[in-house]
Amino acid sequence: MNRSLWLIVPAAGQGKRMGADKPKQYLTIAEKTILAHTLHRLHAAFPEAQLVLCLNSNDPWFDPACVPFKQWQRVSGGAERMNSVLNALRAIPANPSDLVMVHDVARPCITSADLHALYQAASEHPDGALLAMPVADTMKRANAAQRSMTTEPRDGLWHALTPQSFRYELLRTALEHAIETRCVVTDEASAVEALGKTPQLVSGRRDNLKVTHPDDLHLANAIMASQAACVTERSV
Repeated sequence: MNRSLWLIVPAAGQGKRMGADKPKQYLTIAEKTILAHTLHRLHAAFPEAQLVLCLNSNDPWFDPACVPFKQWQRVSGGAERMNSVLNALRAIPANPSDLVMVHDVARPCITSADLHALYQAASEHPDGALLAMPVADTMKRANAAQRSMTTEPRDGLWHALTPQSFRYELLRTALEHAIETRCVVTDEASAVEALGKTPQLVSGRRDNLKVTHPDDLHLANAIMASQAACVTERSV
């Protein structure tokens, strides 16, 4: 079955934990904004996909020149991530079975290999799929004073990453249900799970970093330099 692929990138957040004078997607790594890096990675993997970029309506930093996609549109972001994604879903003329892939704008280190692995899994599984990592560290349960109370078993625990990909109809239904029930969800998979669905976990790379704190800029820079060096070595 031929399905269109829609890429949704929520980029309306303020990134206040960065303590910067602008939203984190406009901070730079190697002289390019995080937003530009992220869109470049997505375009390299899926050049024919259709992009939907969720931005604040009064965003003074956005430059359309950073968008490499031929087919793309801008929509207004919402109060929460799920509102932004739902705004995007309502703005596109997608078919019910089209695939929608939602990616954090602050994950510029995503690789084409992980993107294609997710696309394959989401194409095969009716409940969709998401990139994730098995938990490797010992997990502690803390009390209100941040004292370690107990050690939690980590068997079966995964760190959720992005992108996350679902059929258009399923994702829209899940997010509308979350809005109607006033359930704030932190990612698309949790909204789909609330409908009783079980998305496929796709093991992703550990260097799929989300830039959240100031030190993450330096780490992302190092990761991207290492990835570029590996590509160069393979091509020699």
